[in-house]
Amino acid sequence: MTTQSFTKMSPPQWLLDMWQEIDAKTFGKGFNCFAEDAVCNLGVADWHGRETIRENLRAFIDTGFTAHHQVVEYWDSASLKIFHGTVGMTFDDPGIPPKQPSMVHFFYMNKADPSKVSRWIGAVGPIGF
Repeated sequence: MTTQSFTKMSPPQWLLDMWQEIDAKTFGKGFNCFAEDAVCNLGVADWHGRETIRENLRAFIDTGFTAHHQVVEYWDSASLKIFHGTVGMTFDDPGIPPKQPSMVHFFYMNKADPSKVSRWIGAVGPIGF
């Protein structure tokens, strides 16, 4: 068993920058929060490497919607960061009503460089049943 203390606080700028890159569909410097060899598991995704994460998220977001991430709460510890929020999804097809699913993300920080994310595990939704 491992015990770890967390502090509820405002989200750090690196996390806000990453969400902004996704929301603006720019996918630029905000992804520098990831180590080059970071691993991302979002739902069934299993992406390895910062550039693979960036390109797969770009491809996903380009499937016909615009996202807007909102912070509900952020919990911080030395090696693990936990984000809970919602993502507003506005679809290009006006026949699809907007959605706002809940999401939770775990960011495991790199042991060699704790300013970088080494593993990102997240779950969003579902957006419908």
